[in-house]
Amino acid sequence: MIVRNASNGSVIASAVDRATNPLSRGIGLLMRSALGAHEGLWIDRCSAVHTMGMRATLDLFFLDKDGHVLKIANSVRPFRPFVACRDAVTVVELGAGGDTGRDVLVGDRLTIE
Repeated sequence: MIVRNASNGSVIASAVDRATNPLSRGIGLLMRSALGAHEGLWIDRCSAVHTMGMRATLDLFFLDKDGHVLKIANSVRPFRPFVACRDAVTVVELGAGGDTGRDVLVGDRLTIE
């Protein structure tokens, strides 16, 4: 799936899976040894993540119910116990490093297609 910044039309990631059930949300990206900047996971019904057991550094986008970005956490390293955003209902985890090519600001609306 593709994650797009609907506010400006840019594609911010082109190989994103969607985690919609407890099993897929629980496993997340743990099995991945590496993650490119164009790869990631869109996690429904989520306001906090951890990177315990992860092997990749992540860029995190916390979204409200309408898909607007509430918080951006760039270059979150493995073994971080907790990263959260109180009002978020979705978290988009992408491989770190795309922040230089991504045009995403707090308030922008992200979509998955």
